[in-house]
Amino acid sequence: MRVYQSSFDRPKTNSVVAIGSFDGLHLGHLALLEKLKQLATENHVPSVVFTFDQPTRVLLQGSKFLYSLAEKLEILQSLGIAEVIAVPFTKEFSSRAPSAFLEDVKTLNPKSIVVGYDFRFGQNRTGGIADLETVAPVYSLEMQTLNGQAVHASSIRTALENADITSANAMLGRAYHASGVVVLGQQLGRTIGTPTANIAVPEGKLLPKGVYAVQLETPEGTWHNAIANIGTRPTIGGMTESFEVHIFDFASDIYGLEVSVQFKHFIRAEQKFAGLPALMAQLETDKMQARALLAKIG
Repeated sequence: MRVYQSSFDRPKTNSVVAIGSFDGLHLGHLALLEKLKQLATENHVPSVVFTFDQPTRVLLQGSKFLYSLAEKLEILQSLGIAEVIAVPFTKEFSSRAPSAFLEDVKTLNPKSIVVGYDFRFGQNRTGGIADLETVAPVYSLEMQTLNGQAVHASSIRTALENADITSANAMLGRAYHASGVVVLGQQLGRTIGTPTANIAVPEGKLLPKGVYAVQLETPEGTWHNAIANIGTRPTIGGMTESFEVHIFDFASDIYGLEVSVQFKHFIRAEQKFAGLPALMAQLETDKMQARALLAKIG
């Protein structure tokens, strides 16, 4: 998969283009991308995703993002997308006239364009599908629903903020995941029988608070069952949020390596215990529950 920062960087060949923030790459996005690939195959041209780094809502509304650009690109590659235009989304870019964005799209020489039904662009979102149709035929996909509920990134954010990982994963069509580098922490876990990998994720990444049964992938592509805690560790007077993962039956050194963590099941909210003995007892219960839940996955 080829990745460009500008539509002007790619060869001036024909394409079929899907445009959007694609934060989450959820069921609605997946349906849109299937249409993109179908049209690309029919027209014998590359499938191109024109997206924004950072997602528009992050800059314009202060939302946290579901996936970093690296995570998004990894998913797009797995979906078989040929090319990605990942444009830096800045205040200057958001304030451009719709006509300037149309010029960007024209450089892709699209045979057709695929967008969501409510796609808007340009300063104050004054550009729309009718404007895109001056460039190429436009296919706009309706809102996707799941169990009668609309699927969109804001619904997934709300689910994650409420620790409803089951709903979030259903809307995504996959387990929500976070990738980051294992960094040195306080190493308290070692002293209480639960050593943890402290994971640093990009600033702005939305992490669900609480304790979860998870699976962690190491750089060589091996998956391990684990339990994760995301919170401030109030029992030991923690003040800042941390993302800690205890990997079951694991003794390798992974400091400095990038890992990926998939959130499978919510276990409980973070809470303050009377002391370390009570915390240690609860952790043993949590680990037993996590092992049981993950054993059902296989």
